[in-house]
Amino acid sequence: MVRAVGYAYPWDYLDDPGAAPRAAELGIDVVALAASYHASRAVSPLHPTRRVRDVRESALYVPVREEAWRGRRLAPRSPAWSDDDNLFAHARDQLVAVGLQVHAWVVLTHHDDLGYSNRDLVVRNAFAETYDYALCPSSPEVVEYCLTLVEEVRASSSCSGVVLEACGPMGVEHASQHDKLEFARWSATAARLLSLCFCDTCRSGMSCAGLDVDELSRRVRHGVDDGADSMHEALGATLAAEVAAFRSGVTTNFRRAVVARLLEASPDLSITLHASASEWATGSSPSLGDVGSLAGVTAVVANCWHPSSAEQELGDMRDLIEGKCDLGAYLRMDGGWNEMSTIDQALERYRGIGLDEVHLYHLGLLSHTGVADLARVVGLAKNGTR
Repeated sequence: MVRAVGYAYPWDYLDDPGAAPRAAELGIDVVALAASYHASRAVSPLHPTRRVRDVRESALYVPVREEAWRGRRLAPRSPAWSDDDNLFAHARDQLVAVGLQVHAWVVLTHHDDLGYSNRDLVVRNAFAETYDYALCPSSPEVVEYCLTLVEEVRASSSCSGVVLEACGPMGVEHASQHDKLEFARWSATAARLLSLCFCDTCRSGMSCAGLDVDELSRRVRHGVDDGADSMHEALGATLAAEVAAFRSGVTTNFRRAVVARLLEASPDLSITLHASASEWATGSSPSLGDVGSLAGVTAVVANCWHPSSAEQELGDMRDLIEGKCDLGAYLRMDGGWNEMSTIDQALERYRGIGLDEVHLYHLGLLSHTGVADLARVVGLAKNGTR
């Protein structure tokens, strides 16, 4: 039977005694509850007293222990808008009380604040422009920050599972701070080129791997401005393959370190990874990297937010992981899922691809109509009927 995972923020359960029972009634098996998360402006359509919460900074929702972070340039903050330093635990306890499992949802390299004061540790594009929200996982300091982050979340959350988002490099797309990227009408290739990192650590690493970094930077800039149709066209087949191999190594080594740190203290921990089968993917679901290194990963979740590309994403991921772990589909319940026939047909196709888990975004953001649609998706995914 397909497993259903619903995503939520800790504040979804703040001052709303009906939120946890409502989640239990949906038929989901697990709630992926944010233990660390970036800035957001979130709605709460069903909350008894509020409708919009403006969370202006990235925050850690389990206690920030001074002894764990002392002397570090990179250290998380507790939420500035709350006096409660363990909002995660209070939400978790409500969910467990109604019979739901809770996994800790951890966002790794996406941080909206730390990059502004540590620009040597963030992604820098070929035009020497920094993406201050994007911590670069090639940097040893970033790796150590993320390892400490997952270790602290694991120890503080008392959960049987962890869900990893942004477990790899972020790219040009951020979808925050009133982004205006759409006006450029950049192609997918341009976005991929602008997501290649040229920070000092990446430049050094690529040089050590035998790449001509200055020539690569030049080709990237020309590829963006000349409208290259593919990475091979922009970089040339040989250089494109070398760059892809380097970036795959960065992502793979980063993931291995994170998974190893988690399993070191909790060998039976369930680890879910958000990723993409595309070798150039960045962001919340970065490229999977070396699939031979999936040891310790329980499930890989493909981003299926866009119905037009969802089946391709899911099928490509199935072919890539070759049964090494479970396969999940991440569905965004605010668009394209309101027609019953659409839901029926899409879930039937996903089940045919080999779906093991359906991941549903997002429990606290939905209206009554959205909750009803989500319940139908859960029923169809798990049982084929509702």
